[in-house]
Amino acid sequence: MSASANLRKQLKSNKMVVAPGAYDGLTAALIERAGFSAAYMTGAGAAARLGLPDYGLTSMTEMVDNARSIADSVSIPVIADADTGYGNELNAIRAVHAYERAGIAGIHIEDQVFPKKCGHLDGKEVIPVDRFARKIRAAVEQRLDPDFLVIARTDARTVLGFDAAIDRCNAALDAGADIAFFESPVSLEEVAIIPKKVNGPCLFNAVTGGKTPVMTLGQVEDCGYAISIVPPLVFMAVMQTVEHVLAKLKASGDYSMPSGAMTVTEAFEKVGSAKWDDLRRRYAE
Repeated sequence: MSASANLRKQLKSNKMVVAPGAYDGLTAALIERAGFSAAYMTGAGAAARLGLPDYGLTSMTEMVDNARSIADSVSIPVIADADTGYGNELNAIRAVHAYERAGIAGIHIEDQVFPKKCGHLDGKEVIPVDRFARKIRAAVEQRLDPDFLVIARTDARTVLGFDAAIDRCNAALDAGADIAFFESPVSLEEVAIIPKKVNGPCLFNAVTGGKTPVMTLGQVEDCGYAISIVPPLVFMAVMQTVEHVLAKLKASGDYSMPSGAMTVTEAFEKVGSAKWDDLRRRYAE
């Protein structure tokens, strides 16, 4: 079963798909090891991997290369951030093909102008709704695999208001999008009502410290969302932990693990050393 077919099968169940955010193969492998059925390549994390903020500074090639390494590291389907599609309708078509060939199960394309900004920052701008719908229609009609998911994200809530964002979700679904992604609802009431006003399945973006209030994933599922991505949890936890251990190392020379010892062997086991040891023995002379 292809990654896209796997994800579509999960979406047909009555259980919300939860996809924590990975920014490289290591974090994706840990997500799969933790028992999640899908992973999400976070654009913010992918930019941070390069030492950059999520300001539209990463190219399509950089994002697709990173997505490929993530997809190669896991057996679960991966959803990826494709920013604005990296240009007009033709660029969006090329992006769809590139992500498909990289083994990704689906992408989301947003309606911000280029260069975009993180959806939970101020100062965003969006393109006209008809241009957004054309871009989504082009991506859907020209995908190579009909199972590949095209997710339409609108950032209009904090630019044009709640009703305009709902209208954009429905316009994108009318253009063929598989799932609507309403970015940055600003209250619990908005989170609850979005799936009732949108004429199709919805994605929820679980971001701590952003514009959307924090909810449990159980509450999100009860609202009727089909997918919840959790983009910043892993990469922000890594940043915080690394800053802590480096400060400790600089101050005292103490290089112990922050929460107990992990051996080198244990670290390798978390990324599949047992499988490779079995293969080594199988093909040893």
